[in-house]
Amino acid sequence: MKEGRSSRTAEFVCMARAAAHGRMDDIHFSDPVAFSLLSERGRARVERFRTNDPRRSFVARIDDSILEARAKMMAVRTVAIDDALRAAVTSQVVILGAGLDSRAWRMPELSASLVFEVDRPDSQRDKRARTQALRCSAREVRFIPVDLTRQELDAALQAAGHDPTQPTAWIWEGVVMYLERREIEATLSVIARRANPASRLIIAYMSPAPLAHVVRPILRLVGEPLKSLFTPDQLRDVLRGYGFDVVSDASVAALGGVLSPALGRATKPMRHLRIAVANRSQ
Repeated sequence: MKEGRSSRTAEFVCMARAAAHGRMDDIHFSDPVAFSLLSERGRARVERFRTNDPRRSFVARIDDSILEARAKMMAVRTVAIDDALRAAVTSQVVILGAGLDSRAWRMPELSASLVFEVDRPDSQRDKRARTQALRCSAREVRFIPVDLTRQELDAALQAAGHDPTQPTAWIWEGVVMYLERREIEATLSVIARRANPASRLIIAYMSPAPLAHVVRPILRLVGEPLKSLFTPDQLRDVLRGYGFDVVSDASVAALGGVLSPALGRATKPMRHLRIAVANRSQ
């Protein structure tokens, strides 16, 4: 990712959630905040998708079909992570590589939680500006400007008031694939030191399935290349080394099939996208 520029994948992810809002009647998905977090260009693209104008160009139709597929994937991923977060019931939530995450502004279940959003300063600058007019659902949100590839996370969390003696739900959604293995383990070591026995870690990651190699050149073109892929067994072993036991690990395709037959069909190619939930070892 280039210096001075916010994450393009964060924008893509938020556009997908905004596009999915109000269009997923068969599942419990809603993100009324996502649209407000987008850039003007992102909002225009979602508006075009919503209008479904039959006069739009062939290229626009292809672009909208891609956004629709991404929206269905993100609806499944969001529901799965939201459910895992609700089940944790913690007074602290740390979102690593938060991007344009909307949970602190749309989940009433976080009304008693202190939410720490960790992200690169460039990405966080836009996020902070766009959330100023929004009503916060969490007890409080504290922004922590940290680049996980080059800055110290432990000290930043300490300075922001994170309490390692209290339970924490850690969300690491769609970030680990863009980090080197040493960067992943450096962050896990901080999590391990600051996670008390009632803590939970939720990770959305990529496995080395064929489609992961298809998207690799696309992500390289937008300046956010894939760096780390894990099989479920590999991730389980890594997390165990840092004191976390995996309690569930499923692909977006499998999770989509549980939510509805239509989403199961739509997400069938997305076996490379997975969500693991791990609890602190007792």
